[in-house]
Amino acid sequence: METTLPPLFLSHGSPMIALDPRQAGAFLQRLGPAIDARFGRPRAIVMLSAHTMARTPVLLAAERHAAVHDFGGFDPQLFRLRYDAPGAPALAARVQALLAQTGISAQSVPQGGLDHGIWTLLRYAWPEADIPVLPLAWVPTQSPAEQFALGQALAPLAREGVLLIGSGSITHNLRRVFAGGLNAEAGQSEIAQSAAFRRWMQSRSAVRDWDGLFAYRSQAPHAADMHPSDEHLLPWYIAAGAGGRAHAPRRIHDSVTYGCLGMDAYAFGPAAPALAAALAEPSILNP
Repeated sequence: METTLPPLFLSHGSPMIALDPRQAGAFLQRLGPAIDARFGRPRAIVMLSAHTMARTPVLLAAERHAAVHDFGGFDPQLFRLRYDAPGAPALAARVQALLAQTGISAQSVPQGGLDHGIWTLLRYAWPEADIPVLPLAWVPTQSPAEQFALGQALAPLAREGVLLIGSGSITHNLRRVFAGGLNAEAGQSEIAQSAAFRRWMQSRSAVRDWDGLFAYRSQAPHAADMHPSDEHLLPWYIAAGAGGRAHAPRRIHDSVTYGCLGMDAYAFGPAAPALAAALAEPSILNP
C-alpha cells in the first residue's frame, strides 16, 4: 500500500452534478474506492474550493459541517440533498503551522459548512460522509505562482494521511453554459475553444512547463474565454504546488458538460501514477 496521498484537482462544474452525475460522477464513484484500496482511507480531507474564498487564508474548523446550498434557480431537489460530515478542528492547528513556516498567516474559525464545490464531489467519492473535512478559504487575487506556493506549504500533509483537494472547473464560462437559460442541454458537443484549452493544460502538464502554466492567461488558447475570471482554475495550482515541481501533473479524468464546462481531474506528486493505475483496475467499483 502506498504511504503518500496524491493531491487532487477535481472539477465540479454545475451544481446539477449532484443530480445528473454523467461521466464525471461515475469517475468520482470510482475515485473514493481507488484511493481507499491503494492508499488507505484518508484520515482527513483539506479542501480548497472555488466557492470558499477570503481576503486572507481562513480555516473553517467547525466540529461538524453541513452542505451549503449556495446557488439558486436549479432543480428544487438539489436543496433536499445533504452531506453532513465531521470537521477537523485539531488538524487546523497543523495546517496553520505549516503555512506559518513559509510566512503565510492563516486564521482558524469555529464556523463550518461545505459549499457545493465540496459536497457535490464528496457525496460520490465517499457517500458515507465519515471522513473529517477541513475547508481552507484561499485568496483569489493571488497569482497562479502564489497559489502554487500555498500548495507547496501544505505538501507534508500527503505523508500524514491527509488528502488535499482543489475544487473548481478546468474550463468555466457560465455565460456560455447558460446563454439559453438554466435548462441548457448538458450533453451537447464540446466547442472548439474548450477542447483547445483542455488540450493545452494537459500537454503543458505532461512536460512540467511550469512557467507556461503559471502564465496560462497569456499563453493558453482561449484563456479569457474559458475563464472570464479564474477562481475556478486557481485551485488547480494549489493542488499542483502540494505535488511539487519534480512530478508531472497526471490527468486522471476528462469529460465535458454543456459543451464548454470541462470536468477534468488531475492528480499530482509522486503517487499520481499509482492512483491512475488503481483507477484502471477492473476490481474498482464500476457504476
